[in-house]
Amino acid sequence: MSNINWMAVALLFVSNMIMLYAWYGHLKSMESSPVWAVVLVSWGIALIEYCFMIPANRMGSKTMSLEQLKIVQEAVALIAFVPFSVLVMRQPVSWNYAAASVCIFLAVFFIFCK
Repeated sequence: MSNINWMAVALLFVSNMIMLYAWYGHLKSMESSPVWAVVLVSWGIALIEYCFMIPANRMGSKTMSLEQLKIVQEAVALIAFVPFSVLVMRQPVSWNYAAASVCIFLAVFFIFCK
């Protein structure tokens, strides 16, 4: 796993935290707003998220294959989702979510095997 670009991973984490709010945060904070308003706000948030995601993908592609970069992104998305789900959305982490997460982390291991 020596070719992981940790700066890219950090940017992916920031990107995912921002995008989680665009995708799910409105369910709690804008539940009485009309859908068109939520879409506009979410698109604005997504623009900010792209300011982190695009540089992360460009940096990561210098040391990782496209497949490695995608699998790492999925693992980072899970790492970002847990605190968001628990702290912001007040959802518990179930055993099957934890088991599915282990499968994704195993995918990270296998994608970097020679």
